[in-house]
Amino acid sequence: MTENIKLQGTKHLIAIANQFSLQAKVTSVAAFGSGNINDTFVVTLDSPQSQRFILQRINTLVFRQPELVMRNMRIFTEHVHNRLQRSPLNRRWEVPRVLLTKDGQYKYTDTYGSCWRAISFIENSQSFDTIGDTKQAQEVGYALGMFHNLIGDLSPEKLADTLEGFHITPLYLQYYQQVLAKTNPPKTGEVNYCLQFVSDRASWCHVLENAKAEGKLPLRLIHGDPKINNVMFDTATQKAVSVVDLDTVKPGLVHYDIGDCLRSGCNQAGEETTDYESVYFDTEVAQRILQGYLSEAQAFLTENDYAYIYDAIRLIAFELGLRFFADYLAGNVYFKVKYPENNLSRAIVQFKLTESIESQETKIRRMIQDLSSIQKL
Repeated sequence: MTENIKLQGTKHLIAIANQFSLQAKVTSVAAFGSGNINDTFVVTLDSPQSQRFILQRINTLVFRQPELVMRNMRIFTEHVHNRLQRSPLNRRWEVPRVLLTKDGQYKYTDTYGSCWRAISFIENSQSFDTIGDTKQAQEVGYALGMFHNLIGDLSPEKLADTLEGFHITPLYLQYYQQVLAKTNPPKTGEVNYCLQFVSDRASWCHVLENAKAEGKLPLRLIHGDPKINNVMFDTATQKAVSVVDLDTVKPGLVHYDIGDCLRSGCNQAGEETTDYESVYFDTEVAQRILQGYLSEAQAFLTENDYAYIYDAIRLIAFELGLRFFADYLAGNVYFKVKYPENNLSRAIVQFKLTESIESQETKIRRMIQDLSSIQKL
């Protein structure tokens, strides 16, 4: 949480929440979730019809054009709601709705210049930071496949690129090299490990962008950040009911989403562990995630799409490690940290995960091939 918000206090937060509450009275505002970018709160109302909603302060250092973020979210959510009305599913599935202010706006700017927005709360649901079992893994995959399916007929040109360069690994490498040239990092064992790790893979990190440039992988709409804790599960049925955190919905490669989902789901040790030896890419969990994903995504995936899934799994783990390490070198300016070396530790976790993926390349490629063959039967 930013220092400004700490100083402003609950009274200020309630005043902001009241801008979106319309007829109901705000009874409480509490910090919510564990996101690294925006400040997120859950607002409780005294109305039985709508008891809670999510209030977020958009990090404008990251999302420099919040009006485009909100425009994308409005277009995307309206498209999906209309599609679900035309073709209802045989199970629960919800898309967060953007709430308007009392003035009919999609965002609110407070007296400190902070930009706020409100989103409907997915009631009777919960999220998890790690996958508990293989059934949950399959539901995570289903959720991402359903997400891609529901936006598959929405043209990428209709949404703005709110984070230019996001998931473009060569650009992250370029930024890292610029930061490294300006800094003199301490030559500790952990720092040296990261420096060598990036150096050894620098020439390979263009793999997906080269495939896109060659026309092998098409531009589609993607979520951009489909981590495990962005999948909401029904508390009663334990089935996936929503994919949230829609700031990064934008044109891109579905491989970024596939890779990020597997990266976050198949490391049972989690992103914040400091027990690096416990970091391992669980191929059994990966298989179930992909089974769930392909149950919805097989309709639009091409042969080339399948061919690059392994590269996506390896690349996105490496990419996030690169981003964490670059941010550590830059002085922790992007990701929130709990202590000065937090981003260095996070980078090592992702690099250890990348090593685990690389050591199982043959097994993972065979698994992808077998799953694609089954889906085509």
